[in-house]
Amino acid sequence: MDEAHLYVGLMSGTSADGIDAALVEVRDEEGAELKLKAFSTTTYPVDLRSEILEVADVRYSTIERLCRLNVILGEWFAKATLDLVKMSGAKATDIQAIGSHGQTVHHLPGAADAFEMPSRSTLQIGDPAVIAERTGIRVVSDFRSRDIAAGGEGAPLVPLVDYLLFRSETEGRVLLNIGGIANVTILPPRSGPEDVVAFDTGPGNVIIDGLVSRLTDGQERFDEGGQIASSGEVQREILQRWLGHSYFEQPPPRSTGREMFGDAYVDRLLAEHSGVAADDLIATATAFTAQSVVEGIRCFAPDFDRLTEIFVSGGGSANDTLLRELASRSHPLKVSISSDLGIDPDAKEALAFAVLAHRTIRGLSGNLPRATGASGPRVLGLITG
Repeated sequence: MDEAHLYVGLMSGTSADGIDAALVEVRDEEGAELKLKAFSTTTYPVDLRSEILEVADVRYSTIERLCRLNVILGEWFAKATLDLVKMSGAKATDIQAIGSHGQTVHHLPGAADAFEMPSRSTLQIGDPAVIAERTGIRVVSDFRSRDIAAGGEGAPLVPLVDYLLFRSETEGRVLLNIGGIANVTILPPRSGPEDVVAFDTGPGNVIIDGLVSRLTDGQERFDEGGQIASSGEVQREILQRWLGHSYFEQPPPRSTGREMFGDAYVDRLLAEHSGVAADDLIATATAFTAQSVVEGIRCFAPDFDRLTEIFVSGGGSANDTLLRELASRSHPLKVSISSDLGIDPDAKEALAFAVLAHRTIRGLSGNLPRATGASGPRVLGLITG
């Protein structure tokens, strides 16, 4: 590649709290050399976030609401892009493409066959045609579907970018992103693509956030800094019961979402533990995330003894109580933030989808088959010009 190119990456995760937008300068063909030029977060209004969560919940969703929300989110993604470009001082005409992850509303990688055909599927909304029309920039979207069509889980996809950016000749690293769902990329020293182990460990912030919202009557959307959890006491028996969930027994490749650990699951936990103090329940949910992450790493890292450090990104990196729980349970691994590797913990996933868009435009694969279970490397995404 003769010169650097600009890409925008857009990410709206399981927490559905807003759009992360990253402007990334890619300096090589692979996408391993880059610079984050600008980053912004567009927070969703409360009523829009509620609509996203209800549309993602089979108890409340309708096809009409889904159809409308697809276009509405396309408008919001376009606005986030234009705001980012304006803030950065760049021009829309300078940008090669937008990589839009979209908003996942349903993820069914393990669905049984139906009508004599496979029905494994995933659905991310945020109409790319609207984004392209409003911005004048081509859009790469629907990254996950090709991997699922090739027999994979469609997730996680960020591990390829983790491998490109963070592999080391001397250190064994774990890249942990704690969004609504937590996922890890395990990079042994001197690893090649075939050595990378990656999977969704289970809930990240989704249960914590759900409990906080319900137990504060919607006054709070998350446990800022882990303050509520820090004032509570982890209920050991409840924690062990939660850790008995069948998901944690599944070996990688595996992925999950709100279908398993979303609002219906949180409502069930509240019904089962109505006599437990709010701060204790949130403390237990925080420990649940930490312990499920650590157990996943210990069980499925092929070279655990060669690992030295966990680098955390995502919203969970701002939860001090969660970080302390991780550190106390993951010894002898050190727990750090991805900024120690030079990557803003809030920007990491949006940055990754900018890189994946670059790889799609260049005709390069965007998945790691060992991580997703796909039958081979695939060029991901659809291009809307």
